[in-house]
Amino acid sequence: MKKILLLFLTAIILLVTTACGNNETDNNAENEEKGTITLGQTPWSSTAPPTQIAKQILEEQGYEIEIKKTSQPVIWEGMQSEEIDFFMDAWLPYTEAARWEEFEDDLVKVATSYENAKLGWVVPSYVEEDNVEELLDQVEKYDGQIVTIAEGAGIVTISKELMEGFNFEEAGFDLATSSEGAMISVVEEKISSQEPVVFTAWRPHSIFARHDLKFLEGQEDYFKADNVYVLSYNGIEEKYPEAYDILSNWSIPIDDIEAMILENEENGTSFEELASQWIEENQDQVDEMVEQ
Repeated sequence: MKKILLLFLTAIILLVTTACGNNETDNNAENEEKGTITLGQTPWSSTAPPTQIAKQILEEQGYEIEIKKTSQPVIWEGMQSEEIDFFMDAWLPYTEAARWEEFEDDLVKVATSYENAKLGWVVPSYVEEDNVEELLDQVEKYDGQIVTIAEGAGIVTISKELMEGFNFEEAGFDLATSSEGAMISVVEEKISSQEPVVFTAWRPHSIFARHDLKFLEGQEDYFKADNVYVLSYNGIEEKYPEAYDILSNWSIPIDDIEAMILENEENGTSFEELASQWIEENQDQVDEMVEQ
C-alpha cells in the first residue's frame, strides 16, 4: 500500500513539474515571439524619464527591452538602419528640422509626447539684459561665452545660426560646447555667486525648477517652441504592431518630466524607480495605452 501511495505521489509531482515547465516554456516562447525592442536614449536629462517609462510598459507586455545610450545623431542613424526601434525625445518641427529633412523618408512620428516645449538662450533673472542684442556690447561681463551642450544637438546648430545672424563672433563671443552636465555645472557655479551667464536651455529641465530664469527676447526667428515626438522607422507597425499601438497613445506633461529630473538630481532616486512611480500614479492612462 505504501509503495502504491509513493508511486501515486511521484506521478503527481511529475505532472505538476511538467506543467510548470510547459508554462515557463510557453512564456519564454511568447517573449521570444514578441522580440527585443531597442530604445535610443541621449545623454539629455529629458530623455531618460519617458524612455524608462516606455521600457517598463513594454516589458510588462512581454517584450525584451534594450536601451542604447548614445548621441542623438547616432540614434537617428540607428533608426534608419532599424537597429534602434524607438526614440522618445525628438524635437520638431523646428529644432531638428535639418535632421528631419535628411531622414523623413525613412522615419515616422509615432506619437506626440508633449507640446510647446520652449528652448533657446537663457539668463538668470537678476541680470539686466533682456534681449539677445543687449549681449553684444557685454562681452567681458559674460566672459565672451555662450555656454551650450555637445555638438550634434539641434539647439547647438541653431545657436550657431543665431550667432552668425547677430555677428556674435565679431563681437568677441564664442559658443562653448560641452556635455549637458558640464554646462549645468558652469551655470550653477555662476548663479551661486550671482554672476552673469548666458546658456542654452529647454523645457523640460530641472534647472527651471531650481532657479529664476528668463528666455532672452529677440531670438524668436531662430528658436521656436517645438512639439516633442516619439519616432521610429517605416514598417515599425508591421514589425512590432502591439508596441507601435501602445506607444501611439503615449503622452506626458512637461511638469511631470521636470519633477522626475529634479527628484533624480536632488535625492538620487533612479529613473527606473521614478518610472515605476509614474506608472503607478497614472495607471488609468497606461491601461488605456495597452488596451487599444
